[in-house]
Amino acid sequence: MTRRARRTALGAFVGASFLLLGACDPETEKQFHHWAMPSNSPGTVQGQDIFELWKGAWIAALITGGITWALIFYASWRFRRRSDDEIPVQTRYNLPLEIFYTIAPIMMVVVFFAHTVRVQEAVLNETPKPDNCVQVVGQQWSWTFNYSESCDDAQAGTGKVLYTAGTGSHIPTLVLEKGKTTQFWLSSPDVIHSFWITGFLMKMDIIPGQSGEDRNHFSVTPNKVGDYRGKCTELCGVYHSRMLFNVKVMDSADYDAYMAQLAKDPEHVADAPLLGGEHSTTTAGLTAGDTETGGNE
Repeated sequence: MTRRARRTALGAFVGASFLLLGACDPETEKQFHHWAMPSNSPGTVQGQDIFELWKGAWIAALITGGITWALIFYASWRFRRRSDDEIPVQTRYNLPLEIFYTIAPIMMVVVFFAHTVRVQEAVLNETPKPDNCVQVVGQQWSWTFNYSESCDDAQAGTGKVLYTAGTGSHIPTLVLEKGKTTQFWLSSPDVIHSFWITGFLMKMDIIPGQSGEDRNHFSVTPNKVGDYRGKCTELCGVYHSRMLFNVKVMDSADYDAYMAQLAKDPEHVADAPLLGGEHSTTTAGLTAGDTETGGNE
């Protein structure tokens, strides 16, 4: 083999080795079967629609890529130069082919757009009477979850709540009930954040200045018990990377027991939702005498 051929073969071998070693990880293998989605997705009824849209997009992309590569290799082989004196036929244009590669992409975009709108309508469809309502607050740089007694109060941003709050050094946990629809009402006291539970395949921006029923909101119906991860997907400041939270989906009995336990602790009960206030300036590493409030970058 020539030196160039040996280098090419070595590069192909090393690349294939990395690919095979990566596939040995159980989490990677699960994501492979989920079309590169999180291994525990879709965790909600609404997430199933998003998952099917993602899978359909992958299938369409693979088919398109396969056809494109096949045409490239066919043209390279079929119209290759067979002798040094041969000059390939010079074609100025091919009208049918030009019409095809103009119309086909447009049709693909139309199909993708139609399916995207359908899934968007399904995911954002308003639930007339959600079973539970949580007022989610994203602040620099953690989360507060307010469990409202009444969904009418949650929509208005008022009423007594049970709550859990995190800081930059404490990751909070959001608890949801399996098989019941939970509506999230999103608030921010400082900058734009984005609320994303990875296994649910759904995220939404949290816009500062919104209040009451004008806040961004959406509903989910978890369909399996388990643990999920959540994060902020909007670059919101210096400690954006700390804006993590855990999600635990429980069956109804465990969920009721968890809420009863929260209700017994005065530190987790409030007469009104915690929509900012002192929690929006709590940053890991700061003491009571520090003057930094977290908004300066």
